[in-house]
Amino acid sequence: MKFTDLLIMSLGSLWKRKVRTILTVLGVVIGTVSVVIMISLGIGMKKTMLDQMESYGSLKLIEVTESYDNSSNDDPTAGKLSNDVVDMLKNMEHVESVVPILECSGYLLTGRYKCYVNIYGVDYEGMKKLDIKLASGQLPKDETEIKPVYGNNVIAQFFDKKTNVYPYYELGELADVDLQNDTIFLILNTMAYDSAGQKDEKGNIIKAPKKRIVECSGLMEGGVEDWNNYSYYVVVNIEALKKALKKEYKNSTIPGQPTTKKGKPYKEFFYTTVNVYADSMENVAELQKQIKDMGYETYASAEWIDSEMKTLNTIQLVLGGIGAVSLIVAAIGIINTMMMSIYERTKEIGVMKVIGCRLRDIQLLFLMEAAFIGLIGGAVGTGISYALSPVINKALSHGEDMMFASVIPPWLVVLAIVFSTIIGMIAGFLPSLRAMRLSPLEAMRT
Repeated sequence: MKFTDLLIMSLGSLWKRKVRTILTVLGVVIGTVSVVIMISLGIGMKKTMLDQMESYGSLKLIEVTESYDNSSNDDPTAGKLSNDVVDMLKNMEHVESVVPILECSGYLLTGRYKCYVNIYGVDYEGMKKLDIKLASGQLPKDETEIKPVYGNNVIAQFFDKKTNVYPYYELGELADVDLQNDTIFLILNTMAYDSAGQKDEKGNIIKAPKKRIVECSGLMEGGVEDWNNYSYYVVVNIEALKKALKKEYKNSTIPGQPTTKKGKPYKEFFYTTVNVYADSMENVAELQKQIKDMGYETYASAEWIDSEMKTLNTIQLVLGGIGAVSLIVAAIGIINTMMMSIYERTKEIGVMKVIGCRLRDIQLLFLMEAAFIGLIGGAVGTGISYALSPVINKALSHGEDMMFASVIPPWLVVLAIVFSTIIGMIAGFLPSLRAMRLSPLEAMRT
């Protein structure tokens, strides 16, 4: 018997028993919707987590900091992040780029307001890697003068020098400061500023440090209630920061920098952090291990993400299992439908055997009917799942921005249809086997 004949016969048989076929297909539809929605929720959780982590920083980033275990080494620079270490990291395999970062603190002064800030020194290319979004202005390229990019939360940190009142936190209003247009002074030597006029250990009067006027390069995107990794930072060009610190402290010790055994500062700068970017996320773990073996402290988002992914995979498996229960019930429904069909068509099966129809064609006929039930139910079920997905997302968003609670990728659609079809064929296997083994004489007598 030709394949097309079997196809027409199987479809015709399903059409003759429309009500029973529709009810059986409905069971597969419910099972498919349950599986697809449950799996899509697991995928949505993964995507939401990855999107959040990506917004906090690159997933290929490894943050390298100095080693804290220098007790057995007399060298004050041991474990520090020098230019030699930066060059060594650049030459490692699977390293895409290396960005040294120098952090320090300072004061911003304007009118009657004062603000304590953390200063983040990084080169121009490194700033682009940080993915800093600007509301206005541009990233500073100038390596001679400090031109800061202010974080969106810096404005909230200003307080009145006379009353020590923070307008934003205590009065609910921002300080009367325009970071882009007002004259802003930067103090790098905060200790000297706080102790000006007092005597040092040698009895000398401490002079007030020089106030340097800084021209605003840009403002970060967002309001004071918005947060990102650099909201509270003042980002500046690292070379300009180095020159300003050397000029400010001259031959004295710069805070955070090591000194020789005689207490004198080193000529070169040692970095606070070095950002190492791997060429792909797959190489982050191995690269991180190599840097750790060199004796440095490391942190990578991928390390935390890996453990979270394992947890989410378990949750997704459980959700898929819950949905699969409905599909198993649907499979039992298919078995029942096919068995009933065989009982009703016993004489038809007998006639087919008597006229010489091959046993495998009889079996294939019933397998095709069961497969069609699975195929139709899977296709309709995935269509309904697509319609339900945005409804679920909106319900879980609680009126806020849409969150990816349910995500149905194309591969899940294909997998759901193929899986439901296979489930249908598996469910129809035993009934088809019974039809194939049915005795022709018994069938004709019936």
